[in-house]
This record gives sequence, structure tokens and C-alpha cells, in this order.
Amino acid sequence: LLHLSLPRSRVVTGEAFTPQAMQALLEGPRRAVLLYPTSPDKPDVAITQAPPDLSPDLPTDSLRRPSQLRLIVLDGTWRKSRKMLHLNPLLQGIPRLSLSNLPKSNYLIRKAHRPDQLSTLEATCAALALLEGNAQQFGPLLAAFDGFVAQQLNYRSR
Repeated sequence: LLHLSLPRSRVVTGEAFTPQAMQALLEGPRRAVLLYPTSPDKPDVAITQAPPDLSPDLPTDSLRRPSQLRLIVLDGTWRKSRKMLHLNPLLQGIPRLSLSNLPKSNYLIRKAHRPDQLSTLEATCAALALLEGNAQQFGPLLAAFDGFVAQQLNYRSR
């Protein structure tokens, strides 16, 4: 749903990539940024110019030019995404964009360990809304996602 709704998005399927393949994916004129929580050994860097709910690990000037960023998103369970990060050392070296103070997830068909653990779609919409400064543009996509979740819950209750 996310990929179909974001015309400039690209999906690359896999779990582990060779360093050459990963480097080719990360190369280009846009600066790669990983949408992923920072690790305890790599604390968030507070940047006052950024929206208050954004805890980036990249220079402030990059945030002022979101069109120059390439947002890398790992799609999978939290366990799977940690594995993907571990198996691809080049991903570990790129700056991370970590979100905080988020609303509770509406992804009710999967169990989250914490209320702020969003689905890939919700987290990506939140990051893009903050970077682009336009949360309203993602309203229809989030509404469609909520409809999908409601439909799945309806099937489950039958």
C-alpha cells in the first residue's frame, strides 16, 4: 500500500545484500537516511531546528532540504528489521532518523511491545510528514490503512 501510494518509492526485496549491491542502492545524489531508532551506543542528537518530534542523527542542514534525502525503510517485524540491520553493515553506518512522541499505532492486527512501535506505513508517513512539513497529504493513505486494518479485524472476528 505504501509503495503504491508513493510514486517515487522503490522496493528492494531481500534480507542480506552484498556490500557491492548495498553500495549501489545507497549511491546517488541524495543523502541516504535510515528510518530506524538509534541504538544505545549511538544516542539521538537533538536539533532545535527540526520539528520537536524528530530526533535525527544527521546534520541540521540536511533536514532543511528533504528533497535531497533518500529515506531508507526496513519493512518487517522488529525482530526481522534488527536482523536485516545486523546482516548489512553498510546500513549501520548511515545516519538514522528516529521518531519520538508519536501517537499510538493503529496497526491492531499485530501485537506491539510498546505503544510507539508503529507499522512501516505509519512510521514512514510520520517521517515524511515531519520532513516535508505537510501531515495532511498523508491523511488519505493513513485512512486507507485504517480501513485495511478494520477489514482484517472484521475477518478475524468471523
